[in-house]
Amino acid sequence: MSHVLTIPQAASVTLSGHMQWTDEFDWQPVVQTGSYSLDGALVVEAAVKQAGRPITLAGAQDRGWVTRSDVVALLAAAARPGLVMQLTLDDARQFDVIFRHEDTPLQAEPVLFQVPLEATDAYVATIRLLEV
Repeated sequence: MSHVLTIPQAASVTLSGHMQWTDEFDWQPVVQTGSYSLDGALVVEAAVKQAGRPITLAGAQDRGWVTRSDVVALLAAAARPGLVMQLTLDDARQFDVIFRHEDTPLQAEPVLFQVPLEATDAYVATIRLLEV
């Protein structure tokens, strides 16, 4: 059970399927505005959003860890402005995504800090993406 983030011109990053999509049901696909016309009538316009759904994948101290090497790969990908990646969730849903730079795209801290640092060390991470 895993999620896969396919990064163009780089290795794919396999994420634990135990990373929770924390804002899966917070996004609303319809945008609506209302204004009053000169005669006082309410004019309502509504449309379906074409993109912009936030996808935040978060691990926790007891689940959904990533390796230090994956954190390094994600940081390198986040340093590429406008990079479009493909996220495949463990249930086979796929999304074209970019990093959400306005919300800090990646946060990570070691589950257990130890020296020397190893590529296989476990980290609790939060990855903030945006569907495009």
